[in-house]
Amino acid sequence: MKTSRKLTEAGLMRALSTILSLLKLFELPYGGSITFASMLPMVIFAYRHGVKWGLLAGLANGVIQMLFGLNNLSYATSAAAVVAIICLDYLFAFTATAIGAAFRNVKSSGAGLAYGALCACVIRYIFHVISGCTVWAGLSIPTQDALLYSLSYNATYMIPETIVTVVAGALIGGSLDFRSETLKPAKKGSSAAGNALGWAASAAAIAAVTAIAVIVFPHLQNAESGEFDITSLRAVDPVSVIVIAAVAAVVIAACLLIKNSKTKKCAA
Repeated sequence: MKTSRKLTEAGLMRALSTILSLLKLFELPYGGSITFASMLPMVIFAYRHGVKWGLLAGLANGVIQMLFGLNNLSYATSAAAVVAIICLDYLFAFTATAIGAAFRNVKSSGAGLAYGALCACVIRYIFHVISGCTVWAGLSIPTQDALLYSLSYNATYMIPETIVTVVAGALIGGSLDFRSETLKPAKKGSSAAGNALGWAASAAAIAAVTAIAVIVFPHLQNAESGEFDITSLRAVDPVSVIVIAAVAAVVIAACLLIKNSKTKKCAA
C-alpha cells in the first residue's frame, strides 16, 4: 500500500478516534471519561499496518488528545510536572494503541483485535496510574496511599472503557477482516442477510455493555471526594441493569438463531 494512502487512512482513523473521544458517555468529576471505544480506530490502524505506522499514528493521536486537555497542564506545579503529564497521560498512554500490530498474525481477526484492544487499554491504564501516584499526588489525588487511590480511581473509568473497546473490537473484527488491503468479510461465503444479522447482534451487545457500564461504574466514585467507594453501588438500580441485559440477550439470541438457520438452509 502506498505511503500516501496510509497517511490518509491514519488521518481518517485519528479523526474518528477524536470524534469518539468527544462523545463521552460519562465524565468523572476529577478527570477521566467513558467513551464509545475511542481507542479502537487506532488499534485497528496499527493492526492493519504494523508497529511503525501504529506508533506514528498513536503518537499523533496523543498530541491531539493533549491539545483537548491543555487546561490540565495549568494544575502542574513545575516544568517537570508539565512534561510528565504530557508524556504519561497523553503521548505514552495513547501511543499504546500501536500494540494492536502485535496480534496481526492471530488466526481470528476478531480475537486479534480484542487482544490488541485489551493490551492497549491496560498499558494506557498503567501510565495513568503512574501519573496519578506521582504528578497528581497532593493535587487531585491524596498524598497518602496515592498508589492505591490512583489504581482505584483510574480503574473507575478504564474498566468500562476497556470492556466496551474489547467487545467492540471482537465483534467488528469478527465481521470484517482488516488484514487485507481492501476490507472483506471475516468469514468467506457469508450472505448479506447473515452479515446484517451478525451486525445487529453485535450492535445489541455493544449497546448493552455500554449502557450497563455507564449505569454501574460512575457509582464507584464518591462525587464529593473523588474517592473509590464500592458501597455506592447500592444506589444502582438493579432492575435497569437486569432489563438491559435481558433485552440484549433476547435480541442477540434471536439474531444468531435466525442467522444459523439461514446458514444451514444455504448449506443444504
